[in-house]
Amino acid sequence: MARIFDNIDLKFTQGLHDIITNTGVKRVDFCVGYFNLRGWDLIIDQIDQLPGDYVEEESSREPQLRVCRLLVGMHRPPEELTRWLYSKEENTPDAEFVRSQKVKIAREFRRQLQLGLPTKKDEITLRRLSRQLKDGKVCVKLYLRHPLHAKLYLAHRPDDNFNKIMALMGSSNLTFSGLRGNGELNAEFADSDQSKKLADWFDERWDDKFCIDITKELIEAIDNSWAGMEDIPPYYIYLKTAYHLSEEARNGIKEFALTPEFRRELFDFQQTAVKIAARHLRNDKRGGAMIGDVVGLGKTITACAIAKIYETTYASSTLIICPANLQEMWKKYARKYDLKVDIMSMAKPIDVDNSRYYRLIIIDESHNLRNGAKGSRYRNIKQLIDRQDSNVLLLTATPYNKDFSDLANQLRLFIDEDQDLGMRPETYIRNLGGERQFMQNHSETFIRSIAAFDKSDCVEDWNELMKLFLVRRTRTFIKENYAKTDPENGRRYLEFPDKTRSYFPDRIPKALKFETIPGDQYSRLYSDRMIEMMESLSLPRYGLTAFLNEEKAKEASVTEKGIIENLSRAGTQQMGFCKSTFFKRIDSCGFSFLLTLSRHILRNMVFIYALENKLRLPIGDENQLPDDFIDDEDVNGNILGEDFVKEGLPGKSDLPKISTDLDEYMRRAAEYYNFIAVKNNVGFINSKYFKRTLKQQLKKDCETLIEMIKLCGDWNPATDQKLNLLYDMLTGSHKDEKVVVFTQYSDTANYIYRELKRRGLKQLSVVTGGCDNPTAEVEKFSPVSNERTDIAPDDEYRVMIATDVLSEGQNLQDSHIIVNFDLPWAIIRLIQRAGRVDRIGQKEDQIYCYSFFPADGVEKIISLRERLNNRINQNANIIGSDEIFFEGNEQNLRDMFNEKAGTLDDEDDGDVDLSSQAFQIWKNATDANPKLKEIIPQLQNMVYSTKAVEDVGNTGVITYARTYNDFDVLTWLAPDGTVMSHSQKKILQAMQCSLADPCVEPLANHHELVCQTVEQVERETADPTTAGILGNRFSTRYRLVDLLDHYYKQDTNIFFGEEDKEDLKLAINDIYNYALLDSAKLTIGQMLRRNQNNDEIVQYVLDLRKSGALCRLPVEDNTRRDPVIVCSLGMQHKKYPLP
Repeated sequence: MARIFDNIDLKFTQGLHDIITNTGVKRVDFCVGYFNLRGWDLIIDQIDQLPGDYVEEESSREPQLRVCRLLVGMHRPPEELTRWLYSKEENTPDAEFVRSQKVKIAREFRRQLQLGLPTKKDEITLRRLSRQLKDGKVCVKLYLRHPLHAKLYLAHRPDDNFNKIMALMGSSNLTFSGLRGNGELNAEFADSDQSKKLADWFDERWDDKFCIDITKELIEAIDNSWAGMEDIPPYYIYLKTAYHLSEEARNGIKEFALTPEFRRELFDFQQTAVKIAARHLRNDKRGGAMIGDVVGLGKTITACAIAKIYETTYASSTLIICPANLQEMWKKYARKYDLKVDIMSMAKPIDVDNSRYYRLIIIDESHNLRNGAKGSRYRNIKQLIDRQDSNVLLLTATPYNKDFSDLANQLRLFIDEDQDLGMRPETYIRNLGGERQFMQNHSETFIRSIAAFDKSDCVEDWNELMKLFLVRRTRTFIKENYAKTDPENGRRYLEFPDKTRSYFPDRIPKALKFETIPGDQYSRLYSDRMIEMMESLSLPRYGLTAFLNEEKAKEASVTEKGIIENLSRAGTQQMGFCKSTFFKRIDSCGFSFLLTLSRHILRNMVFIYALENKLRLPIGDENQLPDDFIDDEDVNGNILGEDFVKEGLPGKSDLPKISTDLDEYMRRAAEYYNFIAVKNNVGFINSKYFKRTLKQQLKKDCETLIEMIKLCGDWNPATDQKLNLLYDMLTGSHKDEKVVVFTQYSDTANYIYRELKRRGLKQLSVVTGGCDNPTAEVEKFSPVSNERTDIAPDDEYRVMIATDVLSEGQNLQDSHIIVNFDLPWAIIRLIQRAGRVDRIGQKEDQIYCYSFFPADGVEKIISLRERLNNRINQNANIIGSDEIFFEGNEQNLRDMFNEKAGTLDDEDDGDVDLSSQAFQIWKNATDANPKLKEIIPQLQNMVYSTKAVEDVGNTGVITYARTYNDFDVLTWLAPDGTVMSHSQKKILQAMQCSLADPCVEPLANHHELVCQTVEQVERETADPTTAGILGNRFSTRYRLVDLLDHYYKQDTNIFFGEEDKEDLKLAINDIYNYALLDSAKLTIGQMLRRNQNNDEIVQYVLDLRKSGALCRLPVEDNTRRDPVIVCSLGMQHKKYPLP
């Protein structure tokens, strides 16, 4: 009786093995609908044992030696198969159809090899199959006359006189599931007559003219896959990684063309930035981009080229929003390139309702908006962007300042809070312990939103996110990848279209060391007594809540209670500002420090005046930190209405005397109070809410401040050693050269200007925040770099004294000398200042960056700064400023004091955005060897190689996978499976190699480590919208579910029927399982806080659910979302290969 093989009681594999290995069998014929290459493993050994036999075939005159003939009948695209099966017409294939099917079947088998996970077993099987195909043991044909779904297995034993052919027929394909997995129905045919008829049927189809041999195509598919026998150079894997990581950049390069004027004027690196940024902007899911090139690389002209692309493509206008001092510069560019743009100051409110439409909005120096929605400027600009749905281009040399929230706030200008970014902060999630822990910690945050990234302080997460938006290159990167080398001197340069050269100068730190004498005015400034008095100040105006009379405060109105609450938050911040300002003004200039003390006394006296006269206290100008709050930094006149006039009489010092008379301060305080009492921009609060001790502390501080002024004494410019040293330099070593003198404070700038002019120096200019047209002043100082050849030499400035208002956005490269009269606490400011002259077009070999230090050393300054930071409770974290103690590294100060080379250089290439870095790797390689443009894209996914490494600690496997939503995941695992890194930049650097690096023996568990990576990616990306955790009991979701659950338990009534109850049950289920949409969360949270009627909340929730606006539900999609393995690279130690 015939045996039945159903893969349940009896495996079909067993039956197939039995007939193949039966005595006398020399060859086999298989006819199947589908053939899975990896399924061949189940019979490969048996095929190798067959001797083969000669077979007469119509396609050949001579008998052919065959071991295994395989006929495949159903391998064709699904839509083509459907059309064939249901067409009423006769579908006889022609020659062109046959050729096209060969191409398609090859593509199909290549795709098949990329499915699933690689294993060593599969690799061995596929290599053996390739050898069998090459040796002629296996021949494969594709039947095309019509779809053929038969499953027939024949074993030929020609020497058997009774039963020459053994047959199996049924439902099993030559796949793993067909042979062992699925439930099937197959029967054995032992009758010789029946077997002969089946063999004839097979031969007829094998010899059909529309049955094509695809053996060669299968060999190529295997040999060009990850399982191929030929070693792939590690360099190819490195380039394949760069090729895929640079996909966005490469597409932008192809997609956009620049107008002729920009093709003529822009360097290659600038044209690349234009095209990549334009690509980011044009992506509908993003809506914005950021150009973050370091200072001096031409962000402005790059943005102009993008504006021109929008103008010519969409026939639309562009809005440029910039700091007020850069408006004239932008107008100049707009005229030069005939741009259809409107230019507005950041400080000027925009009439959103009546504004014209802009397809593109460019925000220059966007880091000024880093504080986010708490600033009125920010809210106004975002409202315009949201209303017009404009694309947004951000320009900044400092994308983030001290933490990534700076960056997040800028991105929020065009990214909604709960917008699906298509990626998650994977490193942060992993560090927390997985997605569930993220949901536990941040139950109301959508995991693929900017809010989720805002939780992460992992640079890997932000690097990955910024691939979508950022173009950032450093000078080092440009120098190494775009510059040419001068053979005469070895220096690197960029070449303008007219063949003139722009060299890359070296930045040389120089220390100007001024002498101090015990007891002189500088010594008194830095004395222990001065610092002690400074630290003893209680600054009560910044801690008003400590003096609150709790009983009387209960009488406050709702508005007043809100003001009191704000005092608490802003006061601590301003206390940090004030204390750091005192010390920074000492660093800047003694006279500026005395002005600060005087202003502080006057502000205190205004409060005392109000308290003594039972008037309201003015709190709006200082205690609320408005957008433009800058304390004493870069203001021409102080906020009390008294101007420090910069003009001085030649030959005479007429500095105003700093008063130490409290009665005089009180008289001025009364005048000032009456002045501000009628102003609309100053907030007030009733003084009755505060204790009497407030007045006592204010007076005590005033007395201390008077003592500080007396300790310093009247400031004498004649004995100002810093000023004298500057004058000597300007009239000595650099008497005929252009010099830029930078300071943080307008008081200091005006002081320097007055005193230098008084000493007879000519061709001076001073530019501060109060300057009407900084660009005009800059052009007279640096006419060549600003293309103002019409300015006569006698009208030019030789020395420009400026605040940091000129450290952004201006061309000053007619000069190559920078003087830092005071040292900002963030070294990035010094680097930006140097970047004003170290720009494209600079002709000098060296940039001199001078800084002032006491001749007796820098350690006292370092000690004082450390002491101050400690005393104000980690200043950087409190005040939200960039004025960190030289970014926590006092070594920077020592290096500058010792004139160490490289101290003021830009960041290294670790600061370059990943797409630009990957694109440059690809471009450099293909420029050197154009054939790589053909070779690398043809490498199949899952390919791998192994390179030798010097450090045994680097041994492991790097896997590059891409998720279903195109999220790139690079993972570096050690041989034991522990994670070595997820940093894409670090991994790309570790993969670096050359074509000369050989492929070495892979790790024994290479494929297992790749599988481990992919399985981890699958776990991390599975069901990414599910929340399932309500968070703590104060969260909106927890409170809402609790409310709805109690409401659900009520009896139904005329207003809340059974249908409503069922809908509410579904809503509760949705809210429990899925995150609330941001808009729903905001409104419901407000309703809960207002203790709104439960009926109204329930009805609102039901309405939201019906309109699909309640929760972020998963997409209804049955598509398999497996990660794609792009490639992998093993790292094998040279001396000690692992077993």
